[in-house]
Amino acid sequence: MTVHQRTRTDDPHYIRLHESDNVAIVVNSFGLPPGTQFSDGLVLKEFVPQGHKVALTDLADGAPIRRYGEVIGYAIGDIPQGSWVEESKVRMPSPPALDSLELGTRVPAPLPPLEGYTFEGYRNPDGSVGTKNILAISTSVQCVAGTLDFAVRRIKEELLPKYPNVDDVVPLTHACGCGVAINAPQAVIPIRTLQSLARHPNFGGEVMIVGLGCEKLQPERLLPDDKQGVVRLQDDSFHGFGDMIEAIMEMAEARLKVLHARKRETVPASELVIGLQCGGSDAFSGVTANPALGFAADLLVRAGATVMFSEVTEVRDAIHLLTPRAVNEDVARALVREMAWYDDYLAQGQADRSANPSPGNKKGGLANVVEKALGSVAKSGSSAISGVLAPGERVKERGLIFAATPASDFVCGTLQLASGMTLQVFTTGRGTPYGLSAAPVIKVATRTELAERWRDLIDVNAGRIATGDATIEEVGWEIFHPNPIRLSA
Repeated sequence: MTVHQRTRTDDPHYIRLHESDNVAIVVNSFGLPPGTQFSDGLVLKEFVPQGHKVALTDLADGAPIRRYGEVIGYAIGDIPQGSWVEESKVRMPSPPALDSLELGTRVPAPLPPLEGYTFEGYRNPDGSVGTKNILAISTSVQCVAGTLDFAVRRIKEELLPKYPNVDDVVPLTHACGCGVAINAPQAVIPIRTLQSLARHPNFGGEVMIVGLGCEKLQPERLLPDDKQGVVRLQDDSFHGFGDMIEAIMEMAEARLKVLHARKRETVPASELVIGLQCGGSDAFSGVTANPALGFAADLLVRAGATVMFSEVTEVRDAIHLLTPRAVNEDVARALVREMAWYDDYLAQGQADRSANPSPGNKKGGLANVVEKALGSVAKSGSSAISGVLAPGERVKERGLIFAATPASDFVCGTLQLASGMTLQVFTTGRGTPYGLSAAPVIKVATRTELAERWRDLIDVNAGRIATGDATIEEVGWEIFHPNPIRLSA
């Protein structure tokens, strides 16, 4: 990465990521006006907003545009040196062909292990370790969601204060369970997700289900085989709404008592299951926050933890960088399988991948999904990819895992929870108040401006990398030592 560094806070500078890149992004807040001259002599021919690309050389019509050392598009018309390379001047390339990828050909060698790092967690009888202590109440059908929401409000007001060792009560509601073909092939995804959520380490094995009684998705399918804990609202013993609520509260209190007895203990960092996600991305995501998170991901893998990265829609166009890193051909083919599913999904909907990025992503400097994907996969660091999970599937391997999810923030977060994630690190450039009730979320800003403006939402400022005030490695170590789940040696 080349940074043409300013010597004063108002001096212009840009970042070029790879020696073969013919574009760079402007770092200065609010952008730079025409006539601005950089330390290497480059002069802007027009205004270029912060995070947007400037042509480092003359680009002829049809010439490849390179960022990250990869082709992110082709010039539409001639683009003179010093010009703003904005979205309308970039023709998007085709995605990498899935039938000609390298499969497990360049597996990274394991890095030296990191030993002695621990955190304070909750051990469960099944061997998993939680980072929070939560009573989860799931539904088996959408018809009871309103009743459960009412009951949860009363549980939080009347019962939860009696059990201060319990962090929260979380309702797991959804729009499924009846009126749908629950045995259809794709129905496996929501059902598997609900089943996996019921086994989440932060719920301590004490999840309960509220059902109706006549639904297609019977409540018992959502509980572990050896567990009881279902309230059916159609039960003949209930005489009205009040009885239903009291039954839910009685079962909830019995579980709160069990959860209240849980105690944190010191456990090795290898018991962590970390989810990586980005949202509200911008052109700095792949320069600051995501590379720093990738460095932290490598540290966590070295410490023996499980690290999941996701977002099929934002991996597809960079898949050629990932399949060679798979530990074997089977894992590489599983990556290809998830990308092929996405291609088929787009084909069935007669849609194309140009709907991504969003208008906000584009305002932040991302011209197309290829550029976005190249920045997104930086979160995965440099470790070998040891496994692939279908949506909602529980994780079994340690190391770096690809967990297939959409890119939508809460959908991705929910599916990572279902896979067993107990702590998430979330990077953002444009900003989002995203968070999860069921697991801690560490928020990392790509830009200093966002970190300063959203002081009560951002935990780590990776924007210091862009201004030369910190290195990727320094911010990566800062992410590795988060609060409140602080890793200690």
